[in-house]
Amino acid sequence: MPLTVLVAEDDEGTRLALRDYLELEGYSVVVANNGEVALEQIYRCQPQLIVTDVAMPHMDGYELIRQVRQQPTLRLMPVIFLTAHTNTQDRVRGYQLGCDVYLAKPFELPEIAAIVRNLLERAQLMQAAWAQQVALNTAQQRAMAAVNRDEAILDPLLGLAGSGPDLTNREQDVLVLISDGLSNAQIGDRLYLSPRTVEKYVSSLLRKTDTSNRAELLRFAIDHHMVS
Repeated sequence: MPLTVLVAEDDEGTRLALRDYLELEGYSVVVANNGEVALEQIYRCQPQLIVTDVAMPHMDGYELIRQVRQQPTLRLMPVIFLTAHTNTQDRVRGYQLGCDVYLAKPFELPEIAAIVRNLLERAQLMQAAWAQQVALNTAQQRAMAAVNRDEAILDPLLGLAGSGPDLTNREQDVLVLISDGLSNAQIGDRLYLSPRTVEKYVSSLLRKTDTSNRAELLRFAIDHHMVS
């Protein structure tokens, strides 16, 4: 699906030239002849980039972008300003409002097409990075929730001193890895448990088998055929 570009320009010749050229470049283009119409088009069509003239009737480009930047979902949308006014004060005002590129008239269509392509590619990379970070944060939150559930289940079991060698499935997993010579940190990595949770399982194993250390625990496990 082609990306959508909004062209806001009160000069019909410039507006149509930009529309036709950007459509040839593969974009879907919506147009507006003043800032008020442009704002309506933004909410209706949700473009990925705005090309706007500064001097327009009813609402100029400065006010248009000021209102756009007030919307949280639109604060990162790329914006290109077109203007015949190129003094420093005007450019500074444009950048302060949040425009990405300030292009003086007259301009060349290939140049503006290159700028559009560059800004859209950068915006898509930022969106992809943001989506990846959100997915990573979600996965981490789910993993922590699983650990917390595991710890909540384990805590009552730790009080069952003297209950004999009857082990839970997770305790048996920890015991097998102890017999393989793994450290608590390595066991945690293998079973996706926190170090604190592994320590609790080891303490529970020592208590249930009435042993004092890993060596005694391992000997007990071998003597009772709990590990091979």
